[in-house]
Amino acid sequence: MKRILIISLLITLLALGFSILIALAMPLPSARMRGQAPSSPSPSDTASPSPSAAVPTGRFLDDTIAVTVAFPDEVRTLPLGEYLVGVVGGEMPASFEMEALKAQAVAARTYTLTRILASNKPEHPDADVCTDHTHCQAYLTAEELTERWGEDFNAYYQKIIDAVRYTDGVCLLYGGAPIEAVFHSSSAGKTASSAEVWGKPLPYLVSVESFETADDVPNYLSSVTVSHADFKSTILRAYPNAALGDNPEEWIGAKTLSPSGRIDTVIIGGIGIPGTELRTLFGLRSTAIEIELTETDVVFFTTGYGHGVGLSQYGANAMARAGSGYEDILMWYYQGASLGSVKEVFAGQDG
Repeated sequence: MKRILIISLLITLLALGFSILIALAMPLPSARMRGQAPSSPSPSDTASPSPSAAVPTGRFLDDTIAVTVAFPDEVRTLPLGEYLVGVVGGEMPASFEMEALKAQAVAARTYTLTRILASNKPEHPDADVCTDHTHCQAYLTAEELTERWGEDFNAYYQKIIDAVRYTDGVCLLYGGAPIEAVFHSSSAGKTASSAEVWGKPLPYLVSVESFETADDVPNYLSSVTVSHADFKSTILRAYPNAALGDNPEEWIGAKTLSPSGRIDTVIIGGIGIPGTELRTLFGLRSTAIEIELTETDVVFFTTGYGHGVGLSQYGANAMARAGSGYEDILMWYYQGASLGSVKEVFAGQDG
């Protein structure tokens, strides 16, 4: 009996020793330092950034690339990842689907690469990009995003960071080079080609169906009303030879439409005026325009917002809601382009 007790005790001690050895061999979980990014992006990362928190650097391809940014009062150099967070936050509603935000991040990254690689930057020779959305891309600091989002800042800011991290280094290529990844807010059923808007045909900027509707887009249908006198004076300032007599019913003639259904040209006072120029002259939201003449005014009815070329942001969100991933969204709006990496772009430059 004594012998059996001794054997049982030895077995227990051996089991206990084995358990201790296993425990010592297992690595302890490392504490996540404040502001440190995980080694791979995760949607469950619930860190709560403050307006002063910097985008984590050093672990992502984006943060190996420097971007010089012309702010209104200075030129600053930022890691590409940090810059893209400000761009995506400034360009697309943070309430959008994550796949739409990822698509926007890739488009913005690609657009930025083309500006970094450009040899001539006359508008801001000391910087790759500026913060003026009418010229480059919108960019908002964390402080500005706090003002925009209010109590939603922490959740939205992390969501934008995740969209940039998930697509780290991904860009759009055609023939091995970054494409002109232009984008706009919303389209009137179809996007426009680069040829019909800028007279520059690009194989990946063609007209495609876009899926947003009036139910998706605020102010999708809008109007601008101009008095006869203001209409006449505005046209004559731009086109002094336009024949605008005393009868407004004779001012506006036939219009021709582009393949995407936007106004290509419209005859006003005997002169063919491009739809793009008409949009600029009267501050219209797009060139998808219908014109109505009343007894006192000229009324412009427009659909969508923006130049109409490339990615439609609201169209991308509609696709994401229907289940499309960001890759499918990008391949739809930039037909013939392919997804690549910033590594390929800069390896080609080095070679």
